[in-house]
Amino acid sequence: MDDYKYLAIVEWAKEHIASNGLMPNDRFLTEKELCAIHNVSRQTVRQALMKLERDNILYRVRGSGTFVKSVTAPTAPTAAGGRNIGVISTYFSDYIFPHIVTGIESVLNDASCPMQLAITHNRVAEETQALRSMLSNGVRGLIIEPSKSALPNPNVDLYREIQQSNIPIVFFNAKYPWTDMPYVALDDEAAGKMVTDYIYECGHKRVAGIFLIDDIQGHKRYSGFINSSLANGVKDAEKNVIWYSSAEKEDPFTGIKDKLLSLLGRVTAVVCYNDMIAVRLMKFCRENGISIPNDLSVTGIDDSSYAPICEVPLTTVKHPHRKLGEAAAEALLHLLDSNGATQENIIFAPELVVRESVKIIRDDTADEREKA
Repeated sequence: MDDYKYLAIVEWAKEHIASNGLMPNDRFLTEKELCAIHNVSRQTVRQALMKLERDNILYRVRGSGTFVKSVTAPTAPTAAGGRNIGVISTYFSDYIFPHIVTGIESVLNDASCPMQLAITHNRVAEETQALRSMLSNGVRGLIIEPSKSALPNPNVDLYREIQQSNIPIVFFNAKYPWTDMPYVALDDEAAGKMVTDYIYECGHKRVAGIFLIDDIQGHKRYSGFINSSLANGVKDAEKNVIWYSSAEKEDPFTGIKDKLLSLLGRVTAVVCYNDMIAVRLMKFCRENGISIPNDLSVTGIDDSSYAPICEVPLTTVKHPHRKLGEAAAEALLHLLDSNGATQENIIFAPELVVRESVKIIRDDTADEREKA
Protein backbone atom coordinates (compact mmCIF):
# COMPACT_ATOMS: atom_id res chain seq x y z
CA MET A 1 0.00 0.00 0.00
CA ASP A 2 3.00 2.33 0.44
CA ASP A 3 3.00 2.80 -3.35
CA TYR A 4 -0.23 4.80 -2.99
CA LYS A 5 0.20 6.52 0.38
CA TYR A 6 2.51 9.16 -1.02
CA LEU A 7 -0.46 11.02 -2.52
CA ALA A 8 -2.04 11.30 0.92
CA ILE A 9 1.26 12.69 2.23
CA VAL A 10 1.25 15.29 -0.56
CA GLU A 11 -2.19 16.56 0.50
CA TRP A 12 -1.22 16.44 4.17
CA ALA A 13 1.88 18.51 3.42
CA LYS A 14 -0.16 21.22 1.72
CA GLU A 15 -2.52 21.39 4.70
CA HIS A 16 0.46 21.44 7.10
CA ILE A 17 2.00 24.40 5.28
CA ALA A 18 -1.28 26.34 5.35
CA SER A 19 -2.31 25.49 8.94
CA ASN A 20 1.13 26.34 10.35
CA GLY A 21 1.45 29.59 8.43
CA LEU A 22 4.66 28.54 6.69
CA MET A 23 5.94 31.07 4.17
CA PRO A 24 8.22 30.77 1.13
CA ASN A 25 11.78 29.78 2.15
CA ASP A 26 10.66 28.49 5.56
CA ARG A 27 12.19 25.12 6.45
CA PHE A 28 9.93 22.09 5.95
CA LEU A 29 9.98 18.75 7.78
CA THR A 30 12.76 16.23 7.18
CA GLU A 31 12.33 12.85 5.51
CA LYS A 32 12.86 11.16 8.88
CA GLU A 33 10.14 13.25 10.52
CA LEU A 34 7.67 12.54 7.71
CA CYS A 35 8.39 8.80 7.93
CA ALA A 36 7.63 8.87 11.66
CA ILE A 37 4.46 10.96 11.30
CA HIS A 38 2.95 8.82 8.55
CA ASN A 39 4.49 5.45 9.47
CA VAL A 40 5.68 4.80 5.91
CA SER A 41 8.96 3.97 4.22
CA ARG A 42 11.53 6.56 3.19
CA GLN A 43 10.86 5.65 -0.45
CA THR A 44 7.21 6.67 -0.04
CA VAL A 45 8.21 9.98 1.57
CA ARG A 46 10.64 10.66 -1.28
CA GLN A 47 7.88 10.04 -3.82
CA ALA A 48 5.73 12.60 -2.02
CA LEU A 49 8.55 15.16 -1.86
CA MET A 50 9.31 14.71 -5.57
CA LYS A 51 5.68 15.44 -6.43
CA LEU A 52 5.63 18.47 -4.14
CA GLU A 53 8.73 19.74 -5.95
CA ARG A 54 7.11 19.14 -9.35
CA ASP A 55 4.07 21.08 -8.16
CA ASN A 56 6.27 23.98 -7.01
CA ILE A 57 5.18 23.60 -3.38
CA LEU A 58 8.63 22.66 -1.99
CA TYR A 59 12.27 22.84 -3.05
CA ARG A 60 15.31 21.02 -1.70
CA VAL A 61 18.85 22.29 -1.19
CA ARG A 62 21.51 19.58 -1.06
CA GLY A 63 23.04 19.46 2.41
CA SER A 64 20.63 22.03 3.85
CA GLY A 65 17.15 20.49 3.78
CA THR A 66 13.70 21.02 2.31
CA PHE A 67 12.02 24.43 2.11
CA VAL A 68 8.64 25.91 1.21
CA LYS A 69 8.55 27.34 -2.29
CA SER A 70 4.89 28.32 -2.55
CA VAL A 71 1.92 28.35 -0.19
CA THR A 72 -0.59 28.24 -3.05
CA ALA A 73 -1.33 25.88 -5.87
CA PRO A 74 1.28 25.76 -8.65
CA THR A 75 0.90 28.42 -11.30
CA ALA A 76 4.05 28.00 -13.33
CA PRO A 77 3.44 27.00 -16.95
CA THR A 78 3.99 23.40 -17.88
CA ALA A 79 4.47 21.59 -21.13
CA ALA A 80 0.70 21.27 -21.24
CA GLY A 81 0.16 25.02 -20.96
CA GLY A 82 -0.26 25.26 -17.19
CA ARG A 83 -3.20 22.83 -17.01
CA ASN A 84 -3.77 22.24 -13.32
CA ILE A 85 -6.29 19.43 -12.72
CA GLY A 86 -8.36 18.92 -9.58
CA VAL A 87 -9.24 15.38 -8.46
CA ILE A 88 -11.92 14.89 -5.81
CA SER A 89 -12.47 11.39 -4.42
CA THR A 90 -14.79 10.23 -1.65
CA TYR A 91 -12.04 8.11 -0.09
CA PHE A 92 -8.38 7.48 -0.75
CA SER A 93 -6.26 5.52 1.69
CA ASP A 94 -7.75 2.04 1.30
CA TYR A 95 -9.96 -0.33 -0.67
CA ILE A 96 -9.92 0.30 -4.47
CA PHE A 97 -9.43 4.08 -4.29
CA PRO A 98 -5.59 4.21 -4.31
CA HIS A 99 -5.59 2.25 -7.57
CA ILE A 100 -8.13 4.59 -9.20
CA VAL A 101 -6.29 7.75 -8.13
CA THR A 102 -2.95 6.31 -9.21
CA GLY A 103 -4.43 5.59 -12.65
CA ILE A 104 -5.59 9.21 -12.89
CA GLU A 105 -2.22 10.54 -11.75
CA SER A 106 -0.23 8.40 -14.19
CA VAL A 107 -2.10 9.83 -17.20
CA LEU A 108 -1.93 13.41 -15.91
CA ASN A 109 1.80 13.06 -15.20
CA ASP A 110 2.41 11.81 -18.75
CA ALA A 111 0.57 14.91 -19.98
CA SER A 112 2.60 17.18 -17.63
CA CYS A 113 -0.58 18.27 -15.84
CA PRO A 114 -0.15 19.04 -12.11
CA MET A 115 -2.80 17.36 -9.95
CA GLN A 116 -4.52 18.58 -6.80
CA LEU A 117 -6.21 15.89 -4.71
CA ALA A 118 -9.03 16.35 -2.20
CA ILE A 119 -10.94 13.75 -0.17
CA THR A 120 -14.59 14.28 0.83
CA HIS A 121 -15.22 11.16 2.98
CA ASN A 122 -18.51 11.00 1.03
CA ARG A 123 -19.74 14.19 2.72
CA VAL A 124 -21.42 16.88 0.67
CA ALA A 125 -20.09 19.74 2.82
CA GLU A 126 -16.52 18.56 2.22
CA GLU A 127 -17.24 18.34 -1.51
CA THR A 128 -18.37 21.98 -1.42
CA GLN A 129 -15.14 22.99 0.33
CA ALA A 130 -13.00 20.99 -2.11
CA LEU A 131 -14.71 22.50 -5.16
CA ARG A 132 -14.35 26.08 -3.91
CA SER A 133 -10.72 25.54 -2.92
CA MET A 134 -9.82 24.11 -6.31
CA LEU A 135 -11.62 26.87 -8.18
CA SER A 136 -9.73 29.48 -6.16
CA ASN A 137 -6.51 27.68 -7.10
CA GLY A 138 -7.28 28.02 -10.79
CA VAL A 139 -7.91 24.44 -11.88
CA ARG A 140 -8.49 23.96 -15.59
CA GLY A 141 -10.49 20.74 -15.24
CA LEU A 142 -12.01 18.46 -12.58
CA ILE A 143 -12.26 14.70 -12.11
CA ILE A 144 -14.82 13.98 -9.39
CA GLU A 145 -16.38 11.07 -7.57
CA PRO A 146 -19.74 12.45 -6.38
CA SER A 147 -20.65 12.41 -2.69
CA LYS A 148 -23.91 10.69 -1.68
CA SER A 149 -24.91 10.60 -5.35
CA ALA A 150 -28.38 9.14 -4.67
CA LEU A 151 -29.45 12.07 -2.46
CA PRO A 152 -30.35 15.69 -3.26
CA ASN A 153 -27.18 17.76 -3.52
CA PRO A 154 -26.86 21.44 -2.51
CA ASN A 155 -23.93 21.95 -4.91
CA VAL A 156 -26.12 22.08 -8.03
CA ASP A 157 -25.64 25.84 -8.45
CA LEU A 158 -21.89 25.51 -7.88
CA TYR A 159 -21.65 22.89 -10.61
CA ARG A 160 -23.61 25.16 -12.96
CA GLU A 161 -21.17 27.96 -12.16
CA ILE A 162 -18.29 25.64 -13.06
CA GLN A 163 -19.94 24.72 -16.36
CA GLN A 164 -20.52 28.38 -17.20
CA SER A 165 -16.81 28.98 -16.56
CA ASN A 166 -16.03 26.36 -19.24
CA ILE A 167 -14.18 24.16 -16.77
CA PRO A 168 -14.77 20.57 -17.93
CA ILE A 169 -15.76 17.89 -15.43
CA VAL A 170 -15.56 14.11 -15.69
CA PHE A 171 -17.19 12.06 -12.93
CA PHE A 172 -15.97 8.62 -11.96
CA ASN A 173 -17.73 5.61 -10.41
CA ALA A 174 -21.06 7.46 -10.61
CA LYS A 175 -22.59 10.80 -11.49
CA TYR A 176 -25.42 12.92 -10.21
CA PRO A 177 -28.72 12.20 -11.99
CA TRP A 178 -29.32 15.91 -12.64
CA THR A 179 -26.18 16.47 -14.71
CA ASP A 180 -25.32 15.62 -18.30
CA MET A 181 -21.57 15.73 -17.63
CA PRO A 182 -19.72 12.57 -18.73
CA TYR A 183 -18.72 9.83 -16.33
CA VAL A 184 -16.55 6.71 -16.25
CA ALA A 185 -17.81 3.72 -14.28
CA LEU A 186 -18.27 0.01 -13.95
CA ASP A 187 -21.66 -1.15 -15.26
CA ASP A 188 -23.00 -1.50 -11.73
CA GLU A 189 -26.43 -2.81 -12.68
CA ALA A 190 -24.85 -5.51 -14.85
CA ALA A 191 -22.41 -6.32 -12.03
CA GLY A 192 -25.25 -6.81 -9.55
CA LYS A 193 -27.11 -9.01 -12.00
CA MET A 194 -24.03 -11.05 -12.94
CA VAL A 195 -23.11 -12.05 -9.41
CA THR A 196 -26.75 -12.77 -8.50
CA ASP A 197 -27.21 -14.87 -11.65
CA TYR A 198 -24.20 -16.92 -10.60
CA ILE A 199 -25.73 -17.62 -7.18
CA TYR A 200 -28.95 -18.84 -8.77
CA GLU A 201 -26.95 -20.94 -11.25
CA CYS A 202 -25.28 -22.61 -8.25
CA GLY A 203 -28.70 -23.85 -7.12
CA HIS A 204 -29.67 -21.27 -4.50
CA LYS A 205 -33.31 -20.19 -4.36
CA ARG A 206 -33.40 -17.95 -1.30
CA VAL A 207 -31.01 -15.07 -1.76
CA ALA A 208 -30.60 -11.89 0.29
CA GLY A 209 -28.95 -8.59 -0.55
CA ILE A 210 -27.13 -5.88 1.44
CA PHE A 211 -26.84 -2.55 -0.39
CA LEU A 212 -25.69 1.05 0.12
CA ILE A 213 -28.65 3.43 0.17
CA ASP A 214 -27.13 6.89 -0.38
CA ASP A 215 -24.98 6.27 -3.48
CA ILE A 216 -26.26 5.61 -7.01
CA GLN A 217 -23.95 2.59 -7.25
CA GLY A 218 -25.90 0.92 -4.45
CA HIS A 219 -29.19 1.51 -6.26
CA LYS A 220 -27.85 0.15 -9.53
CA ARG A 221 -26.37 -2.97 -7.95
CA TYR A 222 -29.68 -3.52 -6.15
CA SER A 223 -31.49 -3.16 -9.48
CA GLY A 224 -29.27 -5.86 -10.98
CA PHE A 225 -30.00 -8.09 -7.96
CA ILE A 226 -33.77 -7.63 -8.36
CA ASN A 227 -33.71 -8.13 -12.14
CA SER A 228 -31.78 -11.38 -11.73
CA SER A 229 -34.20 -12.58 -9.05
CA LEU A 230 -37.21 -11.85 -11.25
CA ALA A 231 -35.57 -13.59 -14.22
CA ASN A 232 -35.06 -16.63 -11.99
CA GLY A 233 -38.71 -16.69 -10.90
CA VAL A 234 -38.20 -15.12 -7.46
CA LYS A 235 -40.78 -12.35 -7.14
CA ASP A 236 -40.33 -11.39 -3.48
CA ALA A 237 -36.55 -10.90 -3.29
CA GLU A 238 -36.96 -7.33 -2.07
CA LYS A 239 -38.20 -8.60 1.32
CA ASN A 240 -34.71 -10.09 1.86
CA VAL A 241 -32.81 -6.80 1.39
CA ILE A 242 -31.02 -4.75 4.04
CA TRP A 243 -29.97 -1.17 3.29
CA TYR A 244 -27.20 0.74 5.08
CA SER A 245 -25.76 4.26 4.73
CA SER A 246 -22.19 5.32 4.00
CA ALA A 247 -21.93 6.69 7.56
CA GLU A 248 -22.39 3.09 8.77
CA LYS A 249 -19.91 1.45 6.41
CA GLU A 250 -17.35 0.65 9.11
CA ASP A 251 -19.91 -1.27 11.17
CA PRO A 252 -23.16 -1.63 9.20
CA PHE A 253 -24.64 -4.33 11.44
CA THR A 254 -24.65 -2.40 14.71
CA GLY A 255 -28.11 -2.46 16.21
CA ILE A 256 -29.55 -4.98 13.74
CA LYS A 257 -28.01 -8.22 15.00
CA ASP A 258 -31.34 -9.97 15.60
CA LYS A 259 -32.77 -8.74 12.30
CA LEU A 260 -29.70 -9.90 10.40
CA LEU A 261 -29.61 -13.30 12.11
CA SER A 262 -33.30 -13.77 11.26
CA LEU A 263 -32.58 -12.92 7.62
CA LEU A 264 -29.58 -15.23 7.40
CA GLY A 265 -31.65 -18.02 8.92
CA ARG A 266 -34.06 -18.04 5.99
CA VAL A 267 -31.64 -17.65 3.06
CA THR A 268 -28.67 -19.62 1.74
CA ALA A 269 -26.76 -16.83 0.01
CA VAL A 270 -26.15 -13.07 0.25
CA VAL A 271 -25.17 -10.58 -2.45
CA CYS A 272 -23.19 -7.75 -0.83
CA TYR A 273 -22.85 -4.23 -2.22
CA ASN A 274 -19.08 -4.55 -2.25
CA ASP A 275 -16.20 -6.67 -0.97
CA MET A 276 -15.78 -4.55 2.16
CA ILE A 277 -19.33 -5.32 3.32
CA ALA A 278 -18.88 -8.97 2.34
CA VAL A 279 -15.79 -9.23 4.57
CA ARG A 280 -17.68 -7.60 7.45
CA LEU A 281 -20.54 -10.05 6.92
CA MET A 282 -18.11 -12.97 7.03
CA LYS A 283 -16.79 -11.67 10.36
CA PHE A 284 -20.36 -11.37 11.68
CA CYS A 285 -21.07 -14.94 10.57
CA ARG A 286 -17.93 -16.29 12.25
CA GLU A 287 -18.85 -14.56 15.50
CA ASN A 288 -22.32 -16.11 15.35
CA GLY A 289 -21.42 -19.67 14.38
CA ILE A 290 -22.41 -19.45 10.71
CA SER A 291 -20.00 -21.27 8.38
CA ILE A 292 -19.04 -19.79 4.99
CA PRO A 293 -19.92 -21.30 2.51
CA ASN A 294 -21.42 -24.43 4.13
CA ASP A 295 -24.19 -22.56 5.95
CA LEU A 296 -24.20 -19.37 3.91
CA SER A 297 -22.72 -18.32 0.56
CA VAL A 298 -21.43 -14.74 0.30
CA THR A 299 -20.46 -12.63 -2.72
CA GLY A 300 -19.07 -9.14 -3.19
CA ILE A 301 -18.42 -6.68 -5.98
CA ASP A 302 -15.17 -4.84 -6.89
CA ASP A 303 -12.52 -7.60 -6.61
CA SER A 304 -10.60 -5.54 -4.08
CA SER A 305 -7.36 -6.61 -2.42
CA TYR A 306 -9.49 -8.11 0.37
CA ALA A 307 -11.23 -10.60 -1.93
CA PRO A 308 -8.49 -13.22 -2.50
CA ILE A 309 -7.05 -13.09 1.03
CA CYS A 310 -10.08 -12.96 3.34
CA GLU A 311 -10.90 -15.98 5.51
CA VAL A 312 -12.82 -17.62 2.65
CA PRO A 313 -11.61 -16.30 -0.74
CA LEU A 314 -14.48 -14.21 -2.08
CA THR A 315 -16.47 -14.66 -5.28
CA THR A 316 -16.90 -11.17 -6.65
CA VAL A 317 -17.09 -9.01 -9.78
CA LYS A 318 -13.94 -7.35 -11.09
CA HIS A 319 -13.80 -3.55 -10.96
CA PRO A 320 -11.43 -1.93 -13.50
CA HIS A 321 -9.63 -0.03 -10.70
CA ARG A 322 -6.59 1.64 -12.27
CA LYS A 323 -7.96 1.38 -15.83
CA LEU A 324 -11.02 3.34 -14.74
CA GLY A 325 -8.80 6.10 -13.34
CA GLU A 326 -6.75 6.21 -16.52
CA ALA A 327 -9.91 6.41 -18.64
CA ALA A 328 -11.29 9.27 -16.53
CA ALA A 329 -8.09 11.28 -16.93
CA GLU A 330 -7.94 10.59 -20.66
CA ALA A 331 -11.57 11.69 -21.01
CA LEU A 332 -10.85 14.98 -19.25
CA LEU A 333 -7.77 15.65 -21.38
CA HIS A 334 -9.90 15.02 -24.47
CA LEU A 335 -12.36 17.67 -23.30
CA LEU A 336 -9.53 20.12 -22.67
CA ASP A 337 -7.96 19.47 -26.06
CA SER A 338 -11.17 19.55 -28.09
CA ASN A 339 -12.44 22.99 -27.07
CA GLY A 340 -15.85 22.06 -25.81
CA ALA A 341 -16.53 18.90 -27.80
CA THR A 342 -18.72 16.34 -26.06
CA GLN A 343 -17.33 13.27 -24.35
CA GLU A 344 -19.26 9.99 -24.27
CA ASN A 345 -19.70 8.09 -21.02
CA ILE A 346 -17.26 5.20 -20.60
CA ILE A 347 -18.83 2.13 -19.02
CA PHE A 348 -16.75 -0.94 -18.21
CA ALA A 349 -18.34 -4.37 -18.58
CA PRO A 350 -18.24 -6.52 -15.43
CA GLU A 351 -16.26 -9.76 -15.16
CA LEU A 352 -17.10 -12.49 -12.66
CA VAL A 353 -14.27 -13.79 -10.46
CA VAL A 354 -15.21 -17.16 -8.94
CA ARG A 355 -13.53 -18.19 -5.70
CA GLU A 356 -14.58 -20.33 -2.74
CA SER A 357 -17.31 -18.36 -0.93
CA VAL A 358 -20.28 -19.81 -2.86
CA LYS A 359 -21.52 -23.34 -2.26
CA ILE A 360 -22.91 -25.27 -5.21
CA ILE A 361 -26.23 -26.83 -4.21
CA ARG A 362 -27.14 -29.89 -6.27
CA ASP A 363 -30.60 -31.44 -6.41
CA ASP A 364 -29.41 -34.64 -4.73
CA THR A 365 -27.60 -32.81 -1.91
CA ALA A 366 -29.90 -29.87 -1.39
CA ASP A 367 -29.63 -27.99 1.86
CA GLU A 368 -32.49 -28.54 4.29
CA ARG A 369 -33.25 -24.83 4.22
CA GLU A 370 -33.90 -25.10 0.49
CA LYS A 371 -36.47 -27.83 1.20
CA ALA A 372 -38.25 -25.81 3.83
